[in-house]
Amino acid sequence: MITFSERQLRIPTIMRPVYLVTGGMSKFARAFPDRKTEELCVDALTEAAEFIYMTPAELKRYIHSCYYGHFADHFGDQLLGEAVIHDRLGLDPLGNIGIKTGGATGGSTLWEAYKTVASGYSDCVLALGWERMDEVPTDEGNHYIACAADKDWETPLGHIYTGYYAVMAQKYWQVFGREEDAFRRTMAAIAVKNRGYAVHNPHAQGPLRITVEDVLNSPVVAYPLRALDCCLMSVGAAAAILADEKTAFEMTDNPLRIDVCAASHTLRPADRRNMEIPLLPNETPGQYRDLADRFPGAERYPGFTSFLAARMAAYYAYGLTGVTDPCTDLDLVELHDAFTISDIQSYEDLGLRPYGEGRNYVESGDCYHTNPHTGQPGRLPANLSGGLIGCMHAVGATGIMQVIEVGHHLWNRWAEMHGDPGKWTRFGRSKPEDWRDLQVVGARRGMAVSHAGVGSHVTCAIVQHPDHLLRGGAFQ
Repeated sequence: MITFSERQLRIPTIMRPVYLVTGGMSKFARAFPDRKTEELCVDALTEAAEFIYMTPAELKRYIHSCYYGHFADHFGDQLLGEAVIHDRLGLDPLGNIGIKTGGATGGSTLWEAYKTVASGYSDCVLALGWERMDEVPTDEGNHYIACAADKDWETPLGHIYTGYYAVMAQKYWQVFGREEDAFRRTMAAIAVKNRGYAVHNPHAQGPLRITVEDVLNSPVVAYPLRALDCCLMSVGAAAAILADEKTAFEMTDNPLRIDVCAASHTLRPADRRNMEIPLLPNETPGQYRDLADRFPGAERYPGFTSFLAARMAAYYAYGLTGVTDPCTDLDLVELHDAFTISDIQSYEDLGLRPYGEGRNYVESGDCYHTNPHTGQPGRLPANLSGGLIGCMHAVGATGIMQVIEVGHHLWNRWAEMHGDPGKWTRFGRSKPEDWRDLQVVGARRGMAVSHAGVGSHVTCAIVQHPDHLLRGGAFQ
């Protein structure tokens, strides 16, 4: 059994607060036959500059060091791709480093950038991520992605991540879903929601107006997961600028506080040892003593159905920022919906719902922009960008995109950044006649979770408007 020392459970401390100054994204698509990766990265940095009314040249004068995330060198057939991008952005000879943590690469890039500012090493840093998934066939791309699994223990199960998640989906459905058809429909509802939100996002690769029946009738990839249960393979880039307080307010009059924490767990979910779980602030001792009685087969934690790395990243982040109940303290979240089942699994490890009750987050309507049962605003809307299922999963960019999307709501500029007809035209996409403003009214705080593999690495970023910092957090 794993046991934690007091030192390991200590909430991280930082030397000074860190601010999200701005962020930008390229268009996301399955392929860009006419554009280089460097051009997409330039697009992302340019949007970030324009967001705070600067030129790229003016913005670059503030940057002191750079962090670049891209998951697979194989996709672009270019080792040390970060050096190429750094050069093309005109940022040599500043220090730069590449970061790779599978699906969590974007979040890990932000984590490293955050620590650099928090430590005092740099006053202003660039965190930029991208992925190039269109230069190899889809089956080859899936092979590269699956190479991030433990090749001794996981690869023999099928060598495709959908296969790994299908095993978890079957177990979760059996134990917590009680093998009910209604639970499978709840999974499908997540895909319907996220694809539907993507319709209103000009950056999004996979917008679709679909029904639960469309999801359930789409081709099986690995049962019970079907094509519309799965995230996208994408090309694109996202960039964020982080800075200390003094520098941030020199660059813009409305920066946001950001804190990023991270955790990890073994690649081998079958070998995850039973243990006493660290409780989150909104959980109570003894809360899960009867879990196996209520859900036979749930006596083991962590198991196939849980992500200890997500729990630990949230544990550190909530402690650092003062979150006591995510559903009360946060106004929106961007979660790593690589598959509809992983979305539900994450709800419980993040404390959005108690273990075994993740489905309620969807079925209650809390996760929607507008609760479909009441017509009122959802309690904690999730993945208004469209998420990985509807917007994109350009792996190195994904975690950065999520934070930028949260920022747009806190800046109260979501409609500006998603409704601009000029952007829709520039991206070669038609703005829907029924386009909706998905701005979360009065948003003060949000969370973005970036996740790798079957939970091998997870980052949790909490973004707060500086006028609405939580009590109990660092540097209130």
